[in-house]
Amino acid sequence: MKQSLLALLVTAAAFTACNNAGTATTTAAQTADTTAAAPAKTNSEKKWIAVDSATEMKAWMTYATPGDIHKALARADGNWNVQTTTWAAIGAPPSTAKAKMVNKMMLGGRYQMSNFSGNFMGMPFEGVSVTAYDNAKKKFINTWIDNMGTGLTKMEGTWDSTAKTITYTGTMLNPANNIECDLKEVLTLVDDNNQVMEMWGPDPKTGQQFKSMEMKFTRAK
Repeated sequence: MKQSLLALLVTAAAFTACNNAGTATTTAAQTADTTAAAPAKTNSEKKWIAVDSATEMKAWMTYATPGDIHKALARADGNWNVQTTTWAAIGAPPSTAKAKMVNKMMLGGRYQMSNFSGNFMGMPFEGVSVTAYDNAKKKFINTWIDNMGTGLTKMEGTWDSTAKTITYTGTMLNPANNIECDLKEVLTLVDDNNQVMEMWGPDPKTGQQFKSMEMKFTRAK
């Protein structure tokens, strides 16, 4: 039962960025600026810089306007089949499961919402994810909530045009020891209809990072 629970927790954590696997198409990633903007500083780190109203309005309009990347995200709208393989710990045998994902753009084509549903270890699984491409940060951003927790997970990712991958990083709170755990996801964009996601997280006994999940996404016909 303990191993089953661990597997479920790993599954829930790994689903955090799964929306990206169904939403970030090859075209979207290739369109993204490969040079990420410098991290924004908080008011306590940097003296506030005042700008005139015209400059401020122009900046916000640019920030709020969907671009080619957002249009490419919309191409992934629709239904996807998901084949999942999880490992509860280093050296543990793999567990497999199937799930469904439905993508739909929202708020005027600025974001893509994904709804996940499946059954893991005999328990129903549901999750909702939102993917954004931040025009200012020049990064993909994903948030995730599900029925296996009460928190929200956020990850950010950058595009590698050579490997055709998006590498996401973020953290997740482990309620067992109250430690923020590092998460890493590598999404390989095979084509518009097939993608593979690999996720690394902490081993439950040692905290050592290991490959905890692999997901294969296929567009439903």
